[in-house]
Amino acid sequence: MAHSATVGTLNSTSARINAWTAYLTVGIGALVMLTPFYFLFVFATQSRQDLFSLPPPLFFGNDLAANLQILTDRIPFLRNLGWSLYVAVASTLLTLLFCSMGGAAFALYEFRFKKHLFALVMATMLLPSFMTIIPNFMVMDALGWIDQPRALYVPGAAGAFGIFLMRQSVIAAIPRELVEAARMDGCGEFAIYWRIVLPLLKPALGTLGLATFIASWNNFIGPLVVMRSPDMYTLPLALRSLQSPVDTEWGALMAGTAIATLPLLVLFALASRQLIAGLTAGAVK
Repeated sequence: MAHSATVGTLNSTSARINAWTAYLTVGIGALVMLTPFYFLFVFATQSRQDLFSLPPPLFFGNDLAANLQILTDRIPFLRNLGWSLYVAVASTLLTLLFCSMGGAAFALYEFRFKKHLFALVMATMLLPSFMTIIPNFMVMDALGWIDQPRALYVPGAAGAFGIFLMRQSVIAAIPRELVEAARMDGCGEFAIYWRIVLPLLKPALGTLGLATFIASWNNFIGPLVVMRSPDMYTLPLALRSLQSPVDTEWGALMAGTAIATLPLLVLFALASRQLIAGLTAGAVK
């Protein structure tokens, strides 16, 4: 009995040590990852002269209002912020619509060349993004969409990753028997999609929506290729236009970057579990 009690005590102590070690490791990792964001917000409140002082500022300053004034004087920041929000929301909604339709079609229906078409869709993921820059520009120019926001959210509305994620989620979450029962009750195909498929795909839709919004919000190459006037720039391109070889207001640039980063930090903090759950939902059937 004494030996068993000793073994139990040792196991309990070992478990506590392992738990505290794990907490310490995660805490150190979180601190290392959050440090750049802390300094981003600190530098947003400092003047250009203070940013290059030695030692660099470690705490918040008093120049945030001045940096914001410089920011709005140099670029149409609020307009750029509005365009970024519009493009990100439009891109997210269109992606959710078309990818959920495509994923449901590949998962629930049988049609000619189904496997070949799905393989073709997946093959597009193998193409490096830089290979599509010139063809995308030529198509947008032919459509007359240069310097138009629709050129940023229409081309990628049915991406291969989104279709694949929706297909796997439909296979995992929606039995074919449920769809057949709905058809026998006289439910139309679009009604099946709207009333049965979409409600059961909420975790995956949340994941895809979050990933799409973040990717669209951070998109730099797309606006660089198709946008021409500063009034139509999205935030990444507008902030890049603040930089110059001789006269870069780094404090204003940090303030704009902090404002552009803050929505993503809040969104990810609120939806990180949703993102992980949606990505793993269709992994095991």
